[in-house]
Amino acid sequence: MNDTTSYENLVSKLSEEIPATKKSGFDFIVKPIPDSNAIGELDPRVLQVTLQTAEKMASLEIQPPDPTDMTGFVMGMRAMMGWNNEDVTKSKVETTYKTIEGTNGSIPLRIYTPMKEGILPAVVFIHGGGFIGGSVDVVENPCKALAEKAGAVVVSVDYRLAPEHPFPAGLTDCFDAVTWVYKHAEEIRVNPEQIAVSGDSAGGNFSTVCALMDHEKGTGMIKFQALIYPTVNMARVQTEDFNWSLDQYEIRNHAELITPMISALGESGDLLFQLYLQNNVDIRDPHVSPLLSVKLNGMPPTLIAIAEYDYLAVECEAYAAKLARCGVPTKLIRYNGTDHAFMDKIGLYPQAEDLMNEVAKEIKRVFALSN
Repeated sequence: MNDTTSYENLVSKLSEEIPATKKSGFDFIVKPIPDSNAIGELDPRVLQVTLQTAEKMASLEIQPPDPTDMTGFVMGMRAMMGWNNEDVTKSKVETTYKTIEGTNGSIPLRIYTPMKEGILPAVVFIHGGGFIGGSVDVVENPCKALAEKAGAVVVSVDYRLAPEHPFPAGLTDCFDAVTWVYKHAEEIRVNPEQIAVSGDSAGGNFSTVCALMDHEKGTGMIKFQALIYPTVNMARVQTEDFNWSLDQYEIRNHAELITPMISALGESGDLLFQLYLQNNVDIRDPHVSPLLSVKLNGMPPTLIAIAEYDYLAVECEAYAAKLARCGVPTKLIRYNGTDHAFMDKIGLYPQAEDLMNEVAKEIKRVFALSN
């Protein structure tokens, strides 16, 4: 399991070309479990982590966070987020710590620059964590990997978290960060015409809403978005493309683990959204639920990556379908056997590193970069 050669072989296997099929207008790619022909079950590494986590919680008598105790719930959720992942880079990636002034105060950034000469594209990366948690620490290794693989400067945003800073605080910080990268491109050796946004889960929401705001304002800063299992329909409104049900998931084995894995994220969503929004905006607002936007025409080319057993997978596919219908070049990659937040486990889950390979490949393609 921890054998580097075996891990690298699995990453290599996932990188094998898989032809895309058309689904609801977007390019659809399914990545199989790399060392199994099984369908409808958990990847062996995901299964092991899931079982180990359950055993640890049982042995330590760790109770799930209590939603009736808001302070305790937030602290408990924050403590459960993230994973001690690994640095998979093979060359030096320089890390610079910088604080910029945003609309509502200081915003810390981490800037990852690969060992590559000349002017580079930029990726503004926004970490996940349900709008209340997560950190730039958790996504540091994925960001370093992306910088190396894409030959891009990756700027990770340490935005303010709810409930201390409800909507639109974190979103404003992220858009300010994109604006800063655009205006200070020369300072960080970036081509201002080659700026992408990317993020996981809540960070995926912030990423695509930043792209939507950029489009609405006509500022034209963001040229590509890579969304990693983003939440895009917090309102859970049924649409032409979205109607959630458990029977949309193919579950042939490990149902006793997969079903609660999927439902738990859906069940915690309402409370997370309350903590984030705090009645500052209608949950159906497109800057909260971008699937409901009527202004998606003209959005930048899009890559969406999803886990097979993720509550958000259905709305992600719906978003891909709507973007495609609006004329946006869209590709969606599904990683079979994985669950939500698999990116956090880079160095353990080969799918996490392959995802960085795929994002890097799309960045090079969109910006017509050579290796």
